[in-house]
Amino acid sequence: MKKYWYLLFIGVSIIVLSCKSVDKTEETVHHYTHISLGDPFIMLYEDQYYAYGTQAEDGIVVYTSDDLEVWEKAPALALHKDNSYGEKWFWAPEVYYVNGKFYMYYSAEEHMCVATSDSPLGPFVQDVQQPMLPGEKTIDNTLFIDDDGTPYLFFDRFNDGLNIWVAELEDDLKTIRKETLHPCIHVSQEWEEVWPRVNEGAFVIKHNGTYYMTYSANSYESQFYGVGCATATDIMGEWTKYPHNPLLQKPGNLYGVGHSSMFKDKEGKWRIVFHAHQSETKIHPRNMFISNVYFKKIGGEEVLQIDPDFITPVIVND
Repeated sequence: MKKYWYLLFIGVSIIVLSCKSVDKTEETVHHYTHISLGDPFIMLYEDQYYAYGTQAEDGIVVYTSDDLEVWEKAPALALHKDNSYGEKWFWAPEVYYVNGKFYMYYSAEEHMCVATSDSPLGPFVQDVQQPMLPGEKTIDNTLFIDDDGTPYLFFDRFNDGLNIWVAELEDDLKTIRKETLHPCIHVSQEWEEVWPRVNEGAFVIKHNGTYYMTYSANSYESQFYGVGCATATDIMGEWTKYPHNPLLQKPGNLYGVGHSSMFKDKEGKWRIVFHAHQSETKIHPRNMFISNVYFKKIGGEEVLQIDPDFITPVIVND
């Protein structure tokens, strides 16, 4: 009997040690690091994904991927401060391919800017190195082109805290038609009033005739930074926030989630990308995550939803 227990002990020990050896090998092979991008944006162009965001002190970085899983950082900045208005605070870039040209909308020194390039990797150059609205602080500019070809710019104004406005653009996609400036949303729901008065980071899509705007509320420094949604049937009309907002706030073990944007993947499915704090106690550097977006009928209305159970980190291999 003693011999039996001794052999059993040896067998179990071998199995345990084997498992530990496998785990150690897998950890060695699968080392990775998060991509630390605040205010992230992903564009799919010619079967390649491009990710841009807030990171570099002297411009805008870009990462590339074939599958949204393995990413590589481009060796050069997509935008360098030498080609832009401003010397610092290069935030929230978004890139769109329109009529054979790439347009990057971003903020520099808390002013909206737009630069162009012949390549999604850059270099992006701001032809006239002036803000889109000189003399006024504005950030988080995002482009939306409607079905009839009319271009709109959504952005944050620094009046009544931070709140979201829209205006039409001229055909050059750079010039704001100031006479069309129109307010969209401001802080108005209890979940948005943690700290301070912020509605920011708008992103707009159109689905079955309805405009859907995702936005973020509370300070980006707050653990309760989150994502809400508002809808409209007329861009220049009234925007109505979901009564069940927020759609995303402190999911799982993530804190400070927000400043999202949406994109369609290679299968034509809507995805959403956003940043989160480094940890429960540390804000920077913020990491990038991706989740699924879908529409669900509630009370006869199609409601945009974010899947909180399918959130994946965006990583690069060491």
